[in-house]
Amino acid sequence: MPAIAGKEEARSVSVSWYQSRKRQDFIKKALAFIVLMLGAVMFIAPFLWMVSTSLKAQANVFSPDWIPDPIQWRNYPDALRSAPFLTYFKNTAIITLFATVGSVLTSSLVAYSFARLRWPGRDFWFGVVLATMILPGVVMLIPRYILFSQIGWVNTFLPLTVPPWFGGGAFFIFLLRQFYRGIPMELSESARIDGAGELRIWWQIVMPLSTPALAAITIFAFNGAWEDYFGPLIFLNDESKYTLQLGLTTFAAGGGGVPLWHWMMAASLVVMLPVIIIFFLGQRYFIEGVTLTGLTGR
Repeated sequence: MPAIAGKEEARSVSVSWYQSRKRQDFIKKALAFIVLMLGAVMFIAPFLWMVSTSLKAQANVFSPDWIPDPIQWRNYPDALRSAPFLTYFKNTAIITLFATVGSVLTSSLVAYSFARLRWPGRDFWFGVVLATMILPGVVMLIPRYILFSQIGWVNTFLPLTVPPWFGGGAFFIFLLRQFYRGIPMELSESARIDGAGELRIWWQIVMPLSTPALAAITIFAFNGAWEDYFGPLIFLNDESKYTLQLGLTTFAAGGGGVPLWHWMMAASLVVMLPVIIIFFLGQRYFIEGVTLTGLTGR
């Protein structure tokens, strides 16, 4: 009997400990969920305010009501008709296409050299490339303007489309180099034995295996080119060459010097749509690419 009582007591203690541990896990998960929900609300609140403002009348823009009454759906066509947004969209699409393709191809090629080839001074020059990340892009705008003005590129798309074809950026090179270092070298060695050159190895072996990393930098490059404001502001003078970001500033003056916030928010949401679509289409590859490159230390 004492033995049976001891077993029952041990079982009771074990069940009590399990229930206590289960309760603690539940509380931790609940707290984490609450914190994440609060963070999500904080991040999504400005977007919801944009949507709400885009559907209000100009006189009710700063009203505390989140649900407009009445809803002004005509703000969207009115905003897009108030300026040549079709021209702005065409210009932005051209710049974004060339800048994105150039960034992806050239940064991938440079990263392949740093990760898969051995040549004198490789590590030193990789350090130099990383050191360029210290310089903010805004600091380089004026020197770049002076350079491009001397060669006659100002008021053309060339200052916005040509530089991405020369490496694409230190951040992209770093991400791709980290990913390429995780690809087995045996694949490249086998290809070399079969007579393949380095360009063919890069294009037919390394690139197809790097879809997550390439998708990640494609999204970064697309967002950077699509949302670029300072570049077009500095280099473009002719309104017929303006991009969407410059076009949105036309609402800042508005009528009589009063910003047309309802039209600005409506046009901004339309301009934002391609970025949202691109991100959701490549979301899985984007998260996987960032995880396998910059965060794992490969």
